[in-house]
Order: sequence, then C-alpha cells, then structure tokens
Amino acid sequence: MRLMLLGLLTALLGATLVAAPAPAAPTGPAARPAVLARQVVFDLENTNATSVLCLPDNQSYEVRGRLVGPRKALDGHSGPIRVNVLVHDLGAGAWFWQLPGHRSYDYARQLARHGETSLVLDRLGYGASRLANGDATCLGAQADMLHQVVQHLKSGRYVYADPSHGTTPAAASVVTHGHAVGAAIAQVEAGTFDDVEGLVLMSWTDRGATSLATRTAARQSAACAGSADYAPLAATGAAYRSLMFASATTEIQKAAARLRSEDPCGDVTSLSPLLLASSLAAGRVDAPVLLLYGARDALHRPAARAQQADSYRTEVTSRTFARAGSALPLERSAADVRGAVLRWLR
Repeated sequence: MRLMLLGLLTALLGATLVAAPAPAAPTGPAARPAVLARQVVFDLENTNATSVLCLPDNQSYEVRGRLVGPRKALDGHSGPIRVNVLVHDLGAGAWFWQLPGHRSYDYARQLARHGETSLVLDRLGYGASRLANGDATCLGAQADMLHQVVQHLKSGRYVYADPSHGTTPAAASVVTHGHAVGAAIAQVEAGTFDDVEGLVLMSWTDRGATSLATRTAARQSAACAGSADYAPLAATGAAYRSLMFASATTEIQKAAARLRSEDPCGDVTSLSPLLLASSLAAGRVDAPVLLLYGARDALHRPAARAQQADSYRTEVTSRTFARAGSALPLERSAADVRGAVLRWLR
C-alpha cells in the first residue's frame, strides 16, 4: 500500500513539473541587448551638389566613425535595421554624442540599450577625419557627404575598420540627428536629396540667431580672414561653456570644453550660405521632423521656435526642455531628451 501511494505521489509531482509554465522573459536592465561599438570607414567625395554656395576641393577622403548598437544588429543577425546618423555642430566632433568617461551622457550607447543603432561620425575636418587644409571643405560639401553616407548605409557600401568583424549591415531606413549647425546640414541634405525617413533637429532655427550667436560667428569669421585655416568657435573653455550649457554639471561642462574642436575655415566661411539654403530646404523636407530645444538656449531666440515649426510642410513634433541650454544630450535633462527621441522614433 505504501509503495502504491509513493508511486502515485511521484507521478503527481512529475506531472506538476511538466505542466509548470516557462519562466517569464526578463524585463528591465537584464532584458536590454548587449551593446557594441565598432569602428567604420566611409570612402567619400568632398563635393558639393547642394544649393549652399561654397567650393570644396572635390577630392576623395576616408571618413571614420563608430557604429554603435545591439550586437545582433552589428553582426547582421537582427533583420532590417534603422540607423540613426548623428551629425555634430561647429566646435564639436563625435565626442559630443559619446562623451568619454560619462556613460549616462553617451547618447548613442543609451539609444542602443533600447535597441537603436547609431552612426557616430567625425565630419570631414574634425577629430579622426581632420584635414591638412581647413579651407578644403565647406558646409555644402558636409551636406553632400552626409547624403553619400546615407546611401552607403542603405547599400552596405562601407566597411568595418577591423575586417574580422565581417560584413557591415545595410540600413533599411535612416534617421538623421543633427545638433545646431549639424541640424542645418541634416536639413539641407534631406531637402535636397529626399533620402531619409526622419529628422531629429536639436537647437536649431533658420532665422532666430541671438546677438551672441551673431557676434560669435563674426569673431570666428574674422579669425579665418587672416592666414588661419582652422579657427575656434570659442577661444576659451569658459566661453564655450557659456555658449553651450545652462544646466549641465560642472564636470560635464569641463569635459566638453576640453574636447572642443577648432573648425575648418571652409565651414566657418560658408555659414551664411548655409543659413539661406537651410531656410529654403525646410519647405522641401518630406520626412517627419522632431524639433528639440532648450528653453535657456543662448544662441536662438525663443520666438523663433514656433516659426521654425511652421516652416515645414511635413509632420512636425516640437519639445522644449525647461532648464536646458543648447547642448541637449549633455544637459541635466539628457535622459528626458533621449526619452522624447525614443518615443518619437517608435
């Protein structure tokens, strides 16, 4: 009798174990994908097929950057992917989107933790893509080369710097994210070539520059009028911080100020033609647009934000962050900025 009862109990326990539901998929931080950053190389022509009146040298260059995203996306195992191309401002570089030593302010990596893939570039003349002659390129060429990057991404015609990483993934869609002058470059590219699926434009208005912004541009242009072929946006770290920040921690401000870049004078001297071309391009943009502003941006007048939104014929979403300055991905509200971007992308 005891043996019969023991057998029955064992059978019931076995059935219970078999019928138990599988554990739920992990959620929260444990569910987030493994993030990689891999060096990539683009072969680009420094040409200008835009309406920005400026003359580059029409030579071929290698432009380097980093592809940042989930491992599966970078290995080509995740199916069609969207690539967010991050376009930096004057005085900046790829570091603006991936501030070294400050993971919580790493815009590209934080987007990747939510499944997004981003391309972080040093534009030609900056950082890893520095030119021997800063007069060799210009802002019209920067928009043209951004177009080339978009096309290379969609066709897969770019390579990992380390061949052992295999074949680079082709993008099913591309969204450009531009900050300040980088936003104007992205806008001209989209309005000229109509080849991106969305625009995230930070801290930019076509006709809303403050007197501080105008004086800063005039000083930089004057420096380029002499024998220099590179000139700083701000001569000192303190001056750069006053232009870019309103709420960022002192540590973040100092880190950014140390990394600030001199600008190729070809970019500096073509800023006025870019302003006109960007204003005209806004009405030709067909992709959806997300406009992001800091309420305490020292370089753009508050009234110009609504004017900028009205300049598009496409769907526009606009958001202003109450205590932020121009450098939105590095201000205290950086997480809120990324949240707004991620909601819009979805």
